[in-house]
Amino acid sequence: MNLAHFIETIGYLGLFAIIFAESGLLIGFFLPGDSVLFTAGFLASQNILSLPILIVTCFTAAVLGDNVGYAFGKRIGPRLFKREDSLLFHKKNIAKAQEFYEKYGAKTIVIARFMPVVRTFAPIVAGIGEMNYKKFVTFNFLGAVLWAIGLNLAGYFLGKSIPDVDKYLLPIVLVIIILSVLPSAIHILKDPYHRQEILKLTRKLIRKTV
Repeated sequence: MNLAHFIETIGYLGLFAIIFAESGLLIGFFLPGDSVLFTAGFLASQNILSLPILIVTCFTAAVLGDNVGYAFGKRIGPRLFKREDSLLFHKKNIAKAQEFYEKYGAKTIVIARFMPVVRTFAPIVAGIGEMNYKKFVTFNFLGAVLWAIGLNLAGYFLGKSIPDVDKYLLPIVLVIIILSVLPSAIHILKDPYHRQEILKLTRKLIRKTV
């Protein structure tokens, strides 16, 4: 099942659940929010989805998801550092978002929208750090506009502008995924510790395949 067909199948409720989860629930860090938003916008350009309903659905999910993440972080966030790592939770993801937050401050809430994994944990870290709620709401609103509405509109206008763009949808989605992952990958590769861990893992894989 391709992404476009998947979105058609899950509908607005499914889109709301994906964007909501990725915006602030621990279990949502692996979800492909960027490509989902863009592809949903493309489907709206083909009159498969309604653009106004799509925008309201995705924007609302993004804002509410971040708010839930903030509330979660403020209420029980410190206890997360005492939890054991599991399949869906790794303390290093919280630490990564915290480091990003310390570097960029409140702007993290906007910037992180375009970075997988970081966007899920950024509002939780904001809650842990007890960021001023009014400031959080402002940056949360702005981030949701640029990310949720922006990617919806990008998919919509591209679908309207280029004839037979559906033929190129898969390559376009792959480019979006690569561009969204690239900042995090660069950040990881700049860190000597992470480079060493990647090298160790690579050596192990080579040994197993030889």
